[in-house]
Amino acid sequence: MHDQFDVTLEDVDLLGEVELTTNLIIAASEADEHLSSEEIDEILGVEPQPPEPRRET
Repeated sequence: MHDQFDVTLEDVDLLGEVELTTNLIIAASEADEHLSSEEIDEILGVEPQPPEPRRET
């Protein structure tokens, strides 16, 4: 007999977000000072984007 409440849920995006958040929490708890924006970006895997040149109008 099938149990209607026996449901396996897996959301790949949510699991990825949980992993990133966990990594950030661990890094913050191990740091002696506040994490810089650059350190946070590195932990989250954010690659810096060069600023786009301004267009003359």
